[in-house]
Amino acid sequence: MRSHAIILGASLVLSGYSSVFAQEQELALSGADSLLFLSQENRQTAFGNIAVMSTTRTVSTGDDYLELASEPRDWNEFSYVVDGVSYTLDDYFSRPASRGLLVVQDGKVLLERYAEGNDEETRWVSFSVTKSVTSLLIGAAIKDGYIANVDELVSDYIPRLKETSYGDVRIKDVLHMASGVGWDEDYASQVSDVAIAGAYNGVQLVNYLADLPKVAEPGEKFNYNTGETNLAGELLRSAIGNNASTYLEHKIWKPFGMEHDAYWLISGEGGVETGGCCINATLRDYARIGLFVLADGKLSDGTRVVPEGWIEESTSPSEGSDSYGYLWWLYDEGAFSARGIFQQRIFIDPARNAVIATHGNALNAVGDEDAAHTDAIIMALRKAI
Repeated sequence: MRSHAIILGASLVLSGYSSVFAQEQELALSGADSLLFLSQENRQTAFGNIAVMSTTRTVSTGDDYLELASEPRDWNEFSYVVDGVSYTLDDYFSRPASRGLLVVQDGKVLLERYAEGNDEETRWVSFSVTKSVTSLLIGAAIKDGYIANVDELVSDYIPRLKETSYGDVRIKDVLHMASGVGWDEDYASQVSDVAIAGAYNGVQLVNYLADLPKVAEPGEKFNYNTGETNLAGELLRSAIGNNASTYLEHKIWKPFGMEHDAYWLISGEGGVETGGCCINATLRDYARIGLFVLADGKLSDGTRVVPEGWIEESTSPSEGSDSYGYLWWLYDEGAFSARGIFQQRIFIDPARNAVIATHGNALNAVGDEDAAHTDAIIMALRKAI
């Protein structure tokens, strides 16, 4: 099994890894088999070296890339507030969690900064940011005619699920995280569904999901579920008859003009991508994903990659949650975000024609002080531009 937080193989060799890392590796493999339970210091090395540590599939760039003009601003007076205390940009980067921050408005870079050890060529693991990319690819598959619409049943593409709790679940229910099927997304527990099966793909994933109970009617109740975003990846591959990395490369990565190759974690040699996790990309290319979305899913020559209205539909509230769309988190003033654990973000603000992207290595997966600082600085930056 390869974890959605990345498997650490027994034969892993990376310079600078200590005996402490080896001990924690053994602990992780004996528990959740993932980086979720490694120290922050060791995750720092791992998050930037996925292609060395694990099996990935390359998402290649083309010969040309979309230039991001630089128009730096003076941020000396900038501040943000957490729990009534004011912090500066330097304060933010004094935190071990803060690895990279990029602000782009009107196609121009207003702020780009990295912590020591990271730079503009660092491919950093995205975790659940990948969910939003999978959503875009499903939109592309609809545009290409591989999928008719989101009201089709998941089991139309994965027949193994017809006589299970997923038998009447639509594609849109999975995209809304509202299938009505029970799933425990507790990152702190080594016996939760996400710790056990968050990395499953293929038959292993489908068999695991097939045994889960139905707890609500499809479409009614939001429940964050990494397993179902991996299921969205399975559905995508079934529909297009190809792997997700190649489809991403030819639909978005090359034609839109990403600057660097990316790497997508796969389940082993010749394996499949984890639909809910683990595209590894530079911060600038995180931002370019945001710019592609700001362009309504069109290339620079006007070619439409996703259906007209798909971005608006994807970023509209669902019945189960007014803060979630088709694998996108929703904010005020029409803004929305791709979000990954340990504070990876692509925050998109159409009203300001802006994208704010982060690379992060927070102390905890979710809901800690580092998350509060990431939330606060993004909100302050969007108001400052």
